Amino acid sequence: MIRRIVLALAGLAVVTAVAVSVAVYLAWQWLHQAEVVPASHRTLVVAKGAHVSGLARELHQQGLLAQPELWRLYARLTEKTALKAGEYALPEKVSPSALLDIVLSGNVITYQVTLVEGYNLSQMLTVLHSQAKLEQRLPSDPVALQQALAEYPTFEPAHPEGWLFPDTYQYIAGDSDLSIVLRAYQRMQRVLDEEWATRAEGLPYDSPYEALIMASIVEKETGAPHEREQIAGVFVRRLQKRMRLQTDPTVIYGLGTEYEGNLTRQHLRTPTPYNTYTQHGLPPTPIASPGRAAIHAALHPADGDALYFVAKGDGTHTFSPTLEAHLEAVRAYQKVRRKDYRSTYQKIEKADD
Repeated sequence: MIRRIVLALAGLAVVTAVAVSVAVYLAWQWLHQAEVVPASHRTLVVAKGAHVSGLARELHQQGLLAQPELWRLYARLTEKTALKAGEYALPEKVSPSALLDIVLSGNVITYQVTLVEGYNLSQMLTVLHSQAKLEQRLPSDPVALQQALAEYPTFEPAHPEGWLFPDTYQYIAGDSDLSIVLRAYQRMQRVLDEEWATRAEGLPYDSPYEALIMASIVEKETGAPHEREQIAGVFVRRLQKRMRLQTDPTVIYGLGTEYEGNLTRQHLRTPTPYNTYTQHGLPPTPIASPGRAAIHAALHPADGDALYFVAKGDGTHTFSPTLEAHLEAVRAYQKVRRKDYRSTYQKIEKADD
Protein backbone atom coordinates (compact mmCIF):
# COMPACT_ATOMS: atom_id res chain seq x y z
CA MET A 1 0.00 0.00 0.00
CA ILE A 2 2.69 2.44 1.03
CA ARG A 3 4.70 1.49 -2.01
CA ARG A 4 1.76 2.34 -4.27
CA ILE A 5 1.35 5.72 -2.62
CA VAL A 6 5.06 6.47 -3.03
CA LEU A 7 4.96 5.48 -6.67
CA ALA A 8 1.85 7.58 -7.24
CA LEU A 9 3.46 10.58 -5.61
CA ALA A 10 6.60 10.08 -7.61
CA GLY A 11 4.57 9.93 -10.78
CA LEU A 12 2.69 13.06 -9.80
CA ALA A 13 5.97 14.84 -9.11
CA VAL A 14 7.26 13.87 -12.54
CA VAL A 15 4.08 15.08 -14.19
CA THR A 16 4.23 18.30 -12.20
CA ALA A 17 7.87 18.84 -13.08
CA VAL A 18 7.14 18.25 -16.72
CA ALA A 19 4.16 20.62 -16.59
CA VAL A 20 6.23 23.29 -14.90
CA SER A 21 9.00 22.83 -17.43
CA VAL A 22 6.56 23.12 -20.28
CA ALA A 23 4.98 26.21 -18.70
CA VAL A 24 8.38 27.84 -18.19
CA TYR A 25 9.37 27.01 -21.76
CA LEU A 26 6.15 28.44 -23.18
CA ALA A 27 6.47 31.55 -21.02
CA TRP A 28 10.08 32.04 -22.08
CA GLN A 29 9.14 31.50 -25.71
CA TRP A 30 6.33 34.07 -25.45
CA LEU A 31 8.59 36.62 -23.76
CA HIS A 32 11.13 36.40 -26.57
CA GLN A 33 8.81 35.94 -29.55
CA ALA A 34 8.68 39.15 -31.61
CA GLU A 35 5.22 40.30 -32.64
CA VAL A 36 4.17 42.87 -35.24
CA VAL A 37 3.53 46.35 -33.84
CA PRO A 38 0.76 48.20 -35.73
CA ALA A 39 1.89 51.49 -37.28
CA SER A 40 -0.64 53.36 -35.14
CA HIS A 41 1.06 52.12 -31.95
CA ARG A 42 4.73 52.64 -32.82
CA THR A 43 5.02 55.57 -30.41
CA LEU A 44 4.71 54.46 -26.79
CA VAL A 45 4.21 57.07 -24.07
CA VAL A 46 5.34 56.22 -20.54
CA ALA A 47 3.88 58.75 -18.14
CA LYS A 48 5.86 60.19 -15.26
CA GLY A 49 5.44 58.00 -12.19
CA ALA A 50 4.16 55.04 -14.22
CA HIS A 51 4.47 51.52 -12.73
CA VAL A 52 4.95 48.18 -14.45
CA SER A 53 1.47 46.96 -13.49
CA GLY A 54 -0.29 49.99 -14.92
CA LEU A 55 1.81 49.97 -18.08
CA ALA A 56 1.13 46.25 -18.54
CA ARG A 57 -2.62 46.87 -18.41
CA GLU A 58 -2.29 49.78 -20.86
CA LEU A 59 -0.23 47.71 -23.31
CA HIS A 60 -2.75 44.88 -23.06
CA GLN A 61 -5.60 47.26 -23.87
CA GLN A 62 -3.66 48.49 -26.91
CA GLY A 63 -3.19 44.92 -28.12
CA LEU A 64 0.58 45.01 -27.62
CA LEU A 65 0.75 42.57 -24.71
CA ALA A 66 -1.23 39.30 -24.65
CA GLN A 67 -0.08 38.24 -21.16
CA PRO A 68 0.15 41.37 -18.96
CA GLU A 69 0.43 39.44 -15.68
CA LEU A 70 3.23 37.26 -17.00
CA TRP A 71 5.04 40.38 -18.27
CA ARG A 72 4.64 42.04 -14.87
CA LEU A 73 5.90 38.89 -13.08
CA TYR A 74 8.91 38.68 -15.42
CA ALA A 75 9.74 42.35 -14.73
CA ARG A 76 9.68 41.79 -10.98
CA LEU A 77 11.64 38.53 -11.03
CA THR A 78 14.37 40.16 -13.15
CA GLU A 79 14.17 43.41 -11.11
CA LYS A 80 13.39 45.41 -14.25
CA THR A 81 10.81 47.78 -12.82
CA ALA A 82 12.44 51.23 -12.95
CA LEU A 83 10.51 52.65 -15.90
CA LYS A 84 11.84 55.82 -17.58
CA ALA A 85 9.16 58.34 -18.53
CA GLY A 86 8.93 59.69 -22.06
CA GLU A 87 8.02 58.77 -25.63
CA TYR A 88 9.57 55.66 -27.15
CA ALA A 89 9.75 54.68 -30.80
CA LEU A 90 8.86 51.01 -31.20
CA PRO A 91 10.20 48.89 -34.08
CA GLU A 92 7.96 47.09 -36.57
CA LYS A 93 8.31 43.88 -34.54
CA VAL A 94 9.17 43.56 -30.85
CA SER A 95 9.08 40.84 -28.20
CA PRO A 96 7.65 41.42 -24.70
CA SER A 97 11.13 41.13 -23.14
CA ALA A 98 12.59 43.60 -25.66
CA LEU A 99 9.63 45.91 -25.03
CA LEU A 100 10.50 45.94 -21.34
CA ASP A 101 14.12 46.75 -22.14
CA ILE A 102 12.99 49.65 -24.33
CA VAL A 103 10.96 51.35 -21.58
CA LEU A 104 13.85 50.88 -19.15
CA SER A 105 16.45 52.34 -21.52
CA GLY A 106 15.56 56.02 -21.30
CA ASN A 107 16.25 56.33 -25.04
CA VAL A 108 13.22 58.53 -25.55
CA ILE A 109 12.20 60.49 -28.65
CA THR A 110 13.72 63.97 -28.57
CA TYR A 111 12.54 67.15 -30.24
CA GLN A 112 14.24 70.47 -30.81
CA VAL A 113 13.28 74.12 -30.89
CA THR A 114 15.39 77.01 -32.16
CA LEU A 115 15.39 80.45 -30.55
CA VAL A 116 16.67 82.82 -33.22
CA GLU A 117 19.28 85.55 -32.71
CA GLY A 118 17.62 88.95 -32.66
CA TYR A 119 14.21 87.66 -31.55
CA ASN A 120 12.61 89.53 -28.69
CA LEU A 121 10.92 87.79 -25.78
CA SER A 122 7.47 87.87 -27.35
CA GLN A 123 8.75 86.26 -30.56
CA MET A 124 10.56 83.55 -28.61
CA LEU A 125 7.43 82.71 -26.64
CA THR A 126 5.50 82.45 -29.90
CA VAL A 127 8.06 79.89 -31.09
CA LEU A 128 7.88 77.92 -27.83
CA HIS A 129 4.09 77.94 -27.79
CA SER A 130 4.03 76.58 -31.35
CA GLN A 131 5.67 73.36 -30.14
CA ALA A 132 2.90 70.79 -29.71
CA LYS A 133 5.04 68.56 -27.49
CA LEU A 134 5.95 71.34 -25.04
CA GLU A 135 3.69 71.91 -22.07
CA GLN A 136 2.64 75.58 -22.02
CA ARG A 137 3.10 76.99 -18.52
CA LEU A 138 4.14 80.57 -19.27
CA PRO A 139 1.71 83.31 -20.34
CA SER A 140 2.29 85.22 -23.57
CA ASP A 141 1.45 88.59 -22.05
CA PRO A 142 4.77 90.35 -21.18
CA VAL A 143 3.58 91.70 -17.82
CA ALA A 144 2.06 88.38 -16.75
CA LEU A 145 5.20 86.59 -17.95
CA GLN A 146 7.43 88.86 -15.87
CA GLN A 147 5.29 88.14 -12.81
CA ALA A 148 5.34 84.40 -13.49
CA LEU A 149 9.13 84.25 -13.83
CA ALA A 150 9.56 86.28 -10.64
CA GLU A 151 8.18 83.27 -8.75
CA TYR A 152 11.20 81.16 -9.74
CA PRO A 153 14.30 81.98 -7.65
CA THR A 154 16.60 80.57 -10.34
CA PHE A 155 15.47 83.34 -12.71
CA GLU A 156 17.05 86.47 -11.24
CA PRO A 157 16.53 89.37 -13.71
CA ALA A 158 13.76 91.82 -12.91
CA HIS A 159 13.09 92.16 -16.65
CA PRO A 160 13.41 88.98 -18.77
CA GLU A 161 13.98 90.64 -22.15
CA GLY A 162 17.35 89.76 -23.69
CA TRP A 163 18.19 87.03 -21.18
CA LEU A 164 17.32 83.99 -23.34
CA PHE A 165 20.33 82.77 -25.28
CA PRO A 166 19.48 82.08 -28.94
CA ASP A 167 20.28 78.47 -29.73
CA THR A 168 18.71 75.11 -30.59
CA TYR A 169 17.41 73.29 -27.52
CA GLN A 170 16.56 69.61 -27.23
CA TYR A 171 13.53 68.48 -25.24
CA ILE A 172 11.22 65.53 -24.75
CA ALA A 173 7.45 65.29 -24.66
CA GLY A 174 6.14 66.55 -21.35
CA ASP A 175 8.85 69.18 -20.90
CA SER A 176 7.56 72.74 -20.53
CA ASP A 177 8.23 76.11 -22.11
CA LEU A 178 9.46 77.14 -18.65
CA SER A 179 12.18 74.48 -18.72
CA ILE A 180 13.48 75.84 -22.05
CA VAL A 181 13.36 79.44 -20.77
CA LEU A 182 15.34 78.54 -17.65
CA ARG A 183 17.94 76.66 -19.70
CA ALA A 184 18.24 79.54 -22.17
CA TYR A 185 18.66 81.99 -19.28
CA GLN A 186 21.39 79.90 -17.64
CA ARG A 187 23.17 79.62 -21.00
CA MET A 188 23.03 83.41 -21.46
CA GLN A 189 24.48 83.91 -17.99
CA ARG A 190 27.44 81.66 -18.81
CA VAL A 191 28.11 83.24 -22.20
CA LEU A 192 27.85 86.79 -20.86
CA ASP A 193 30.17 85.99 -17.94
CA GLU A 194 32.72 84.40 -20.27
CA GLU A 195 32.71 87.31 -22.71
CA TRP A 196 32.72 89.93 -19.94
CA ALA A 197 35.85 88.34 -18.43
CA THR A 198 37.81 88.99 -21.65
CA ARG A 199 36.37 92.43 -22.50
CA ALA A 200 38.46 95.23 -23.96
CA GLU A 201 39.57 98.09 -21.75
CA GLY A 202 37.95 101.51 -21.58
CA LEU A 203 34.40 100.47 -22.43
CA PRO A 204 31.53 102.71 -21.29
CA TYR A 205 29.70 99.92 -19.45
CA ASP A 206 29.29 99.73 -15.69
CA SER A 207 28.06 96.13 -15.71
CA PRO A 208 27.67 93.03 -17.88
CA TYR A 209 23.98 93.93 -18.17
CA GLU A 210 24.80 97.17 -19.96
CA ALA A 211 26.97 95.16 -22.36
CA LEU A 212 23.99 92.86 -22.95
CA ILE A 213 21.82 95.87 -23.79
CA MET A 214 24.41 97.11 -26.26
CA ALA A 215 24.78 93.64 -27.77
CA SER A 216 21.03 93.48 -28.40
CA ILE A 217 21.23 96.74 -30.36
CA VAL A 218 24.23 95.50 -32.33
CA GLU A 219 22.33 92.29 -33.10
CA LYS A 220 19.32 94.18 -34.47
CA GLU A 221 21.43 96.63 -36.50
CA THR A 222 23.70 94.04 -38.10
CA GLY A 223 22.86 92.72 -41.55
CA ALA A 224 26.34 91.50 -42.47
CA PRO A 225 28.17 89.53 -39.73
CA HIS A 226 31.56 91.05 -40.53
CA GLU A 227 30.22 94.51 -39.58
CA ARG A 228 29.31 93.69 -35.97
CA GLU A 229 32.49 95.12 -34.45
CA GLN A 230 32.27 98.24 -36.63
CA ILE A 231 28.68 98.90 -35.60
CA ALA A 232 29.58 98.32 -31.95
CA GLY A 233 32.48 100.75 -32.38
CA VAL A 234 30.15 103.48 -33.63
CA PHE A 235 27.79 103.10 -30.67
CA VAL A 236 30.61 102.92 -28.13
CA ARG A 237 32.20 106.10 -29.44
CA ARG A 238 28.83 107.88 -29.40
CA LEU A 239 28.36 106.89 -25.75
CA GLN A 240 31.83 108.08 -24.89
CA LYS A 241 31.17 111.44 -26.56
CA ARG A 242 27.76 111.81 -24.84
CA MET A 243 26.02 111.62 -28.21
CA ARG A 244 22.59 110.04 -28.51
CA LEU A 245 22.68 106.57 -30.04
CA GLN A 246 19.88 107.40 -32.50
CA THR A 247 19.17 103.81 -33.48
CA ASP A 248 15.83 102.84 -35.01
CA PRO A 249 15.47 99.35 -33.49
CA THR A 250 15.23 100.77 -29.96
CA VAL A 251 12.48 103.16 -31.06
CA ILE A 252 10.59 100.31 -32.71
CA TYR A 253 10.87 98.20 -29.56
CA GLY A 254 9.55 101.07 -27.45
CA LEU A 255 6.54 101.50 -29.74
CA GLY A 256 5.46 97.91 -29.17
CA THR A 257 2.22 97.07 -30.98
CA GLU A 258 1.93 100.67 -32.21
CA TYR A 259 4.64 99.96 -34.75
CA GLU A 260 3.05 98.65 -37.94
CA GLY A 261 6.09 98.41 -40.20
CA ASN A 262 6.63 102.08 -41.03
CA LEU A 263 8.82 104.21 -38.74
CA THR A 264 7.77 107.85 -39.06
CA ARG A 265 9.34 111.17 -38.05
CA GLN A 266 6.62 111.48 -35.42
CA HIS A 267 7.75 108.18 -33.92
CA LEU A 268 11.31 109.49 -33.70
CA ARG A 269 10.11 112.61 -31.87
CA THR A 270 7.87 110.76 -29.40
CA PRO A 271 9.72 110.31 -26.09
CA THR A 272 9.79 106.80 -24.61
CA PRO A 273 12.45 105.17 -22.42
CA TYR A 274 13.62 103.35 -25.57
CA ASN A 275 13.71 106.33 -27.94
CA THR A 276 17.43 106.86 -28.37
CA TYR A 277 16.72 109.90 -30.56
CA THR A 278 15.32 111.74 -27.53
CA GLN A 279 17.15 109.97 -24.67
CA HIS A 280 20.87 109.87 -23.91
CA GLY A 281 22.66 106.65 -23.07
CA LEU A 282 21.49 103.07 -23.36
CA PRO A 283 17.82 102.06 -23.19
CA PRO A 284 16.71 100.56 -19.85
CA THR A 285 16.70 96.93 -21.05
CA PRO A 286 17.84 94.87 -24.01
CA ILE A 287 15.52 94.98 -27.02
CA ALA A 288 16.15 91.39 -28.14
CA SER A 289 18.32 88.39 -27.38
CA PRO A 290 21.80 88.70 -28.91
CA GLY A 291 23.98 85.78 -29.91
CA ARG A 292 27.54 85.27 -28.70
CA ALA A 293 29.00 87.07 -31.73
CA ALA A 294 27.02 90.24 -30.97
CA ILE A 295 27.99 90.08 -27.28
CA HIS A 296 31.63 89.66 -28.28
CA ALA A 297 31.38 92.64 -30.64
CA ALA A 298 29.85 94.83 -27.93
CA LEU A 299 32.79 93.97 -25.67
CA HIS A 300 35.41 94.17 -28.44
CA PRO A 301 34.32 97.09 -30.65
CA ALA A 302 36.43 97.98 -33.68
CA ASP A 303 38.72 100.98 -33.44
CA GLY A 304 38.11 103.90 -35.77
CA ASP A 305 36.59 107.35 -36.03
CA ALA A 306 33.15 106.52 -37.53
CA LEU A 307 30.22 108.01 -35.63
CA TYR A 308 27.48 107.31 -38.17
CA PHE A 309 26.38 104.55 -40.51
CA VAL A 310 23.64 104.18 -43.09
CA ALA A 311 22.24 101.06 -44.75
CA LYS A 312 23.27 100.60 -48.36
CA GLY A 313 20.34 98.33 -49.15
CA ASP A 314 22.29 95.10 -49.59
CA GLY A 315 22.59 94.30 -45.87
CA THR A 316 25.82 96.26 -45.42
CA HIS A 317 26.43 99.86 -44.29
CA THR A 318 28.50 102.90 -45.13
CA PHE A 319 30.34 104.27 -42.10
CA SER A 320 31.12 107.99 -41.76
CA PRO A 321 33.22 110.02 -39.27
CA THR A 322 31.32 113.30 -39.73
CA LEU A 323 27.71 114.41 -40.03
CA GLU A 324 28.43 115.94 -43.44
CA ALA A 325 29.79 112.66 -44.82
CA HIS A 326 26.88 110.80 -43.26
CA LEU A 327 24.29 113.08 -44.88
CA GLU A 328 25.99 112.59 -48.22
CA ALA A 329 25.77 108.81 -47.73
CA VAL A 330 22.10 109.13 -46.78
CA ARG A 331 21.43 111.01 -50.01
CA ALA A 332 23.28 108.35 -51.96
CA TYR A 333 21.60 105.30 -50.48
CA GLN A 334 18.33 106.39 -48.86
CA LYS A 335 16.93 109.11 -51.08
CA VAL A 336 17.23 107.03 -54.25
CA ARG A 337 16.82 103.42 -53.22
CA ARG A 338 17.78 100.49 -55.41
CA LYS A 339 14.96 98.19 -56.56
CA ASP A 340 16.20 95.29 -54.41
CA TYR A 341 16.83 97.50 -51.36
CA ARG A 342 16.53 95.73 -48.02
CA SER A 343 17.22 96.97 -44.53
CA THR A 344 18.71 95.15 -41.58
CA TYR A 345 15.20 94.78 -40.12
CA GLN A 346 14.02 92.97 -43.22
CA LYS A 347 16.59 90.29 -42.38
CA ILE A 348 14.94 89.78 -39.01
CA GLU A 349 11.41 89.97 -40.40
CA LYS A 350 12.27 87.37 -42.99
CA ALA A 351 13.47 85.06 -40.24
CA ASP A 352 10.12 85.49 -38.50
CA ASP A 353 8.11 84.28 -41.53
